[in-house]
Amino acid sequence: MYEHDVIVVGGGGAGLRAAIAAHEEGADVAIVTKLHPVRSHTGAAEGGINAALREGDDWELHAYDTMKGSDYLGDAPAVETLAQDAPEEVIQIEHWGMPFSREDDGTVSQRPFGGLSFPRTTYAGAETGHHLLHTMYEQVVKRGIEVYDEWYVQDVAVTDEDDPSERTCHGCVAMDIKTGEIAGFKAKNGVILATGGPGQAFDHTTNAVANTGDGYAIAYRAGVPLEDMEFVQFHPTTLPSTGVLISEGVRGEGGILYNADGERFMFEHGYANNEGELASRDVVSRAELTEVNEGRGFEDEYVMLDMRHLGEERIMDRLENILHLAEDFEGVDGLVEPMPVKPGQHYQMGGVETDENGHTCIEGLYAAGETACVSVHGANRLGGNALPELIVFGARAGKHAAGADMGEPKIETGERGDIEYDDTEMPVQPGEAGISGAGGETAAADGGAVTQDPTAVVEREVEAERERVEEMLSKEEGVKHSQIRERLQKTMTQNVNVFREEEGVKQALRDIRDIREAYEDVYVEDPSRTFNTDLQHTIETRNLIDIAETIAMGALVRDEFRGAHWRKEHQERKDEEWLKHTLIGWHDGEPQVFFRPVILEGENKTYEPKERSY
Repeated sequence: MYEHDVIVVGGGGAGLRAAIAAHEEGADVAIVTKLHPVRSHTGAAEGGINAALREGDDWELHAYDTMKGSDYLGDAPAVETLAQDAPEEVIQIEHWGMPFSREDDGTVSQRPFGGLSFPRTTYAGAETGHHLLHTMYEQVVKRGIEVYDEWYVQDVAVTDEDDPSERTCHGCVAMDIKTGEIAGFKAKNGVILATGGPGQAFDHTTNAVANTGDGYAIAYRAGVPLEDMEFVQFHPTTLPSTGVLISEGVRGEGGILYNADGERFMFEHGYANNEGELASRDVVSRAELTEVNEGRGFEDEYVMLDMRHLGEERIMDRLENILHLAEDFEGVDGLVEPMPVKPGQHYQMGGVETDENGHTCIEGLYAAGETACVSVHGANRLGGNALPELIVFGARAGKHAAGADMGEPKIETGERGDIEYDDTEMPVQPGEAGISGAGGETAAADGGAVTQDPTAVVEREVEAERERVEEMLSKEEGVKHSQIRERLQKTMTQNVNVFREEEGVKQALRDIRDIREAYEDVYVEDPSRTFNTDLQHTIETRNLIDIAETIAMGALVRDEFRGAHWRKEHQERKDEEWLKHTLIGWHDGEPQVFFRPVILEGENKTYEPKERSY
């Protein structure tokens, strides 16, 4: 068994920043990650980092833009924390060596992004995330922080009280991908989940194959509610053949969208008369798909993004990487011809419910980055707000886990306080479908232990995971995980996409029920222990099933149109009824939906919901 004060699960932007912060507080910290840190998906972030740095801009403007962009479903304490802490964090990473693009006078460059009232997006060409990862990984190496590279975390080890808010997390269990060894990691202070998003629940996504939402599922089954999972961001500019992201920076620099009739449709069809291509992402994605659905798309699939008029010098200086992506994946030279683009799954606004310090309702269990829902992004994330979330809330989670006094949080967690339960009738019974939890048992907490001894809690979960893996490897025939995952991705893409209809969402839930039952017969074709990615992907597929179900449940329950959540039957935002978060808790394998009011009272003002137009 490995022991540390703080264990960070995941080596992307949030995980690296959390580890550095915990180390700075004097903790013995380790990162356990299934990928080498610089291969994490943060490296695919292109556009930039929002921070109020210049004269004429301030954190209050940033907070207002973020709350408006969230369609008033962000929690003000989290939104204002993001806006207040972002400048200091950006300056810190610049001092660590982040190679930001700069103006002629040496100041850090900032450009416009969708939904912003000020050009506050700092960037490093079109490879901002790549440089951010390398900058922070250097700090991890400099500090001697231990990294358990290519260790796949399968579960957390928590106590098993009936009320999740009374449970304590004492560590996690991981498999060494290189050898197949399953070992315990005991955390004296806390475990921070920073495993990225669940994009692999969809078949057209900007996310990497590794983005299987492990942290969501691990926390969910341990008893932490998942929050606002129905809000999935579909980025308006992805390459049709692969889902590879084309940065919002192209539109921020002046790129234009047009349809097969040659119309600049964002203006000419009235989707965003003021901001055009720089409206928020949900608005642009719906506009593109409407153009395609009404017959004005190219090949009934995509629209065009044109940056030729920006000129070669500007493109090469600020968007060179985009040229390579368009050429490599679509055979298009962006200097002389437009690029085909269409919406693709990009980001999960919802996630593991936390307070503004990254703490969940389970003592000692934290989440940060895309895995967490604070909630900063509400119903729609603004471009350029993901990377500051990584560093701001990664740092806060790391500090708090290491024992720093962060003050009393203003955001509640768990099934307590001002909550109400939902009574929506589901088309099928969601939940386990007989899938065994730890050790073949369906426990209140998957991985929970009756004993309170920290070492025993971890050891019990190690043994349970060993038994689960042995059982999976012992099957000689059954259904391959790839077949199950393909079915899941197909129904989610077809039924829980940008445009949602009640019957389609219900069909997704029926399909997921069938998929769960099929998973009971899953088997691992590769019997080896060394680099058994077949085994790893099989475990990840179970996580995707759990996550996809919560997305569909939230999409069915929320009968309004807010942010990225569009419902055919409900074409209006219902503030009197729906200024509240959707939460789904795992009760003995049966999901339970409940709600908590949004916090609109900020430090100096109350954010009054207004019509969101661009």
